Amino acid sequence: MLVATGLAVTVAVLAPLAAPGLVLSYDMVFVPHQPWRAELVAPGESLPRAVPLDALVSLASQVAPGWLLQRVALVAVLLTAAVGAGRLVPARHPATRAVAAVGYAWTPYLAERLLIGHWGLLLAYGALPWLVAAAIAVREQRPAALRRLVLAALPAVVTPTGGVIALVTVAVLVARRGAARLTALAVGAVLLLNLPWLVATALTRADARSDPDGVAAFSARAENWSGVLGALAGTGGIWNAQTTPVSRSSPLAPVATALLLALAVLGFRALRARWPAGAATRLAVLAAGGFLAALLGVLPGLATLLGWAVVTVPGAGLLRDGQKFLVPYALLVVLAGALGAERLAGRVTAGGAVAGGRALLGAALLLPVVVMPDLAFGAAGRLRPVRYPADWDAVARRLDGQPGEVLSLPFGAYRAYPWNGGRTVLDPLPRYVDADVLVDDTLWVGTTEVSGENRRAAQVGRVLAAGGPVTATGVRWVVVQRTAGGRPVDPASLTGLREVYAGPELVLYENPSTR
Repeated sequence: MLVATGLAVTVAVLAPLAAPGLVLSYDMVFVPHQPWRAELVAPGESLPRAVPLDALVSLASQVAPGWLLQRVALVAVLLTAAVGAGRLVPARHPATRAVAAVGYAWTPYLAERLLIGHWGLLLAYGALPWLVAAAIAVREQRPAALRRLVLAALPAVVTPTGGVIALVTVAVLVARRGAARLTALAVGAVLLLNLPWLVATALTRADARSDPDGVAAFSARAENWSGVLGALAGTGGIWNAQTTPVSRSSPLAPVATALLLALAVLGFRALRARWPAGAATRLAVLAAGGFLAALLGVLPGLATLLGWAVVTVPGAGLLRDGQKFLVPYALLVVLAGALGAERLAGRVTAGGAVAGGRALLGAALLLPVVVMPDLAFGAAGRLRPVRYPADWDAVARRLDGQPGEVLSLPFGAYRAYPWNGGRTVLDPLPRYVDADVLVDDTLWVGTTEVSGENRRAAQVGRVLAAGGPVTATGVRWVVVQRTAGGRPVDPASLTGLREVYAGPELVLYENPSTR
């Protein structure tokens, strides 16, 4: 029943992916075949935000096409989230497991991170119930528990944020008096799994300090009349309004949040009683810590402190988008809420209304879907597969095996192609071609400019902003994306370049002076 529930949720959300093509949405960029490059393991000029995720995709792309990898990844997110939460909840009724499964796989957090394309972080979201179960087993010194913990942590550590969440989760849940060696083994194992991005951070030439303007730009935001706190309490509040389901602005959304929290308060006592001693309290500590992290950029005093940290402490920029740390909070609320519904249904049944108790559990199961129906069918059609135009393959073939940097124009981080329905997506060129591609890593959040850390990109940007020719930047190749949106390319900047390929979507130029 639990797997069937997970499959039903997965099909309901990902139904549009039955069509051919690739879904391109903000940071979710898949290509037909992602070439392998050493830069994916140790980025030289940028922070390793996608280490080791991009490298793993490239390796897998050697044996499977991109469309299949994307579907496997997204199905894994939803299925592991649903089945994991259903298995983890200490229920006395099978329907309670279904309530937890649907509740955890249908949160505003999952919807918003899916729309913004943070599928790597969502792998950590789906892995957390399994990681919590394994950590509790390690603390109880059950057989093979450490091996289970390592396996559960593997999907979480493919991104730095997921790795941090996994590491803190294990440290908090496993630690116990008189078991220092066991704790060190568990924490050390997860720390080792985090080494790829930790080593890459140490080796990169990029400045690991961040623009303080990003604190306000990436802070949690209100979605309805309940304000920022209400949005976060409902596991929403992502900084990007464009990746928020329309239903989150409904005046009924905070009412549903209040109802869920009331059920969670009722059910937390059962969670604490049915789990090993202290486990529920430790998860509550994790949840509180995640909620506090989400508030860092919102509360005046904490926002000031975070602003100081990001310009002073290397790596502190990881905390700017604090809402992403709500994962333990979401899990706790869903588990306790499902148990609260079970307890309430039990009271109704004990009063003689058996049908009423069943109806209550059924209502609890459907509540997330009713309140946020626009997660269904690819977030109401916003996640639809498309095909790359033929120009992309043509340019990739011409650049294959060619030395030299490639400059992507217009000079910006994100694109809005007509063939992708005008939806915003991170420039796919760095993943599509087997070459080092220069893109502008400056981000615009509304009217706020958040500077990037790539010094080479900043240097090229200054030349272009001053009206200088691309030939002065020293790049060998230039790809002009004709339908990418953004500011049009100044023809004067292309002076001195030799046209190599021209299509309706892409134009490839070579800088003769770099031969």
